[in-house]
Amino acid sequence: MQSPTSSASAVLVIDDDPALLDSFATVLGTYGIPTTTARDGREGLAAFRRVSPAVVLTDIVMPERDGLETIMAMRRERPAAKIIAMSGGGLIGKSEYLAIAKQLGADAVIHKPFDVDELVKLIRTFLHASTSRLVRA
Repeated sequence: MQSPTSSASAVLVIDDDPALLDSFATVLGTYGIPTTTARDGREGLAAFRRVSPAVVLTDIVMPERDGLETIMAMRRERPAAKIIAMSGGGLIGKSEYLAIAKQLGADAVIHKPFDVDELVKLIRTFLHASTSRLVRA
């Protein structure tokens, strides 16, 4: 896990699968996208507050604090944050989790497994929108 000690991270990835977190950090790094990772919603919310990422990519089904709770907390604290929810399923189907995530404030949703190029394109779109908003302010 990358240490979230500065505000340089453009993307915060939250997932309880350590191998997936490592993959995200590696892949996004190859695209030049600074990334911070967190293992669950509780750790993710703390990192969100520390590094103030432009984009959050969060799993839904996690221990400690699930993705739905995490999305709601992030929306309350920083309504302009761009949030992408992802799910591979759980007790209910992944489509239902993602529909709920969208209702709770996720800007986009993706199903696991997903196409990495499409995910990177989506993240870059959100990063560009975030940068454009800062330039105009």
